[in-house]
Amino acid sequence: MARRRLWLVGAVLFTLVNLGGIVIALRAGEGNHAGVHVGLTIVGAYAAWRLMRRSREPAAVAGSGDRLEYLQESVDAIALEVERIGEAQRFDAKLRQERGEPSS
Repeated sequence: MARRRLWLVGAVLFTLVNLGGIVIALRAGEGNHAGVHVGLTIVGAYAAWRLMRRSREPAAVAGSGDRLEYLQESVDAIALEVERIGEAQRFDAKLRQERGEPSS
């Protein structure tokens, strides 16, 4: 049980670090780099979700409705951020095209 909890903490930290990497890469104008971080964030969120699902015990099922709702809100927030990042990349590409600059 302790090992699963450690893996879960690792997966959550991995996801958060990659969320930060998205922001940093976008500010640096590195669209491809940010795209890699988006993919890694999705992988990390999926891993955390799977680990949370596996770590549930039968006794904890009664109170899992709140956890499931919290997890759903977290996934929705990540999806919203990924959409915002994609929109920023499209906007950046459009500006570069209008200026005649080569895309990265």
